[in-house]
Amino acid sequence: MTESHMFWYEVGGLSAVAGVLPWTINGHSGALDPADVEATIRPNNIHFPDTTLVCIENTNNRAGGTIIMPEQIKAINDVTRAHNVKVYMDEARIFNASIALRCDVKEFSRHVDNLMFCLSKELSCPVGSLIVGEQGFIDRARKVRKMLRGGMRRAGVIAAPGIIALEKMIDCLAEDHANARLLAEGLTGVDGIEVHMNAVQTNIFLFSVENLSTTAERFIDGLNRKGLLVSSMEKYTIRLVTHGGVEKEDVRKALSILHEVAQGFNR
Repeated sequence: MTESHMFWYEVGGLSAVAGVLPWTINGHSGALDPADVEATIRPNNIHFPDTTLVCIENTNNRAGGTIIMPEQIKAINDVTRAHNVKVYMDEARIFNASIALRCDVKEFSRHVDNLMFCLSKELSCPVGSLIVGEQGFIDRARKVRKMLRGGMRRAGVIAAPGIIALEKMIDCLAEDHANARLLAEGLTGVDGIEVHMNAVQTNIFLFSVENLSTTAERFIDGLNRKGLLVSSMEKYTIRLVTHGGVEKEDVRKALSILHEVAQGFNR
């Protein structure tokens, strides 16, 4: 997808390391239209590279933590299977999607060939992500990891908190979602700030400061000086994320800072 993490933020690794040519598709709140997927699959022609893989991201970071529904994934999979193309899902925050919809995480994974999920972004581990797939895929991935010098000795020190995260931390994500909604709702009444509440689905959301006649960079500078750290997505768009360790009192303090900085630009 045009707004996917792997296309924007991985230093061109798709081409430099994997040797593939990414072909992006515009999404709708992070999800691909199966008709667009089918239209983008290159025909069997000597002039074209073969289409072998469709990549999706769930939840979608640049769309503001929005969820690709299981039925949407199935619809994409129905198209790709007809063309002998595989589906990979970047599911860094898949448990956020599962908790938000109150459904088994397997509902998201059953219609993809392989996936990745993160232990640190959503589940509070110090480090770590896992890839999931059939045995042949995993065996090949281990070889590639070794080739890229990604092997690690004494990995149990990372595996141990990963096990705790999977056993103890998943249910805590509902609190992160509630805090994100509380934060978003607190911003809806601020003059000059625009929040689309229908896109506040998990622990990430975006808001615009364009109506404040300032840029995200200048607004963030004001927040940083008061101890609130956020990130920009575009010239006028700012991303807020709630996570483990963020309490309701922290949300109230963040809202106070956001209000104060916004008022400074409203004067």
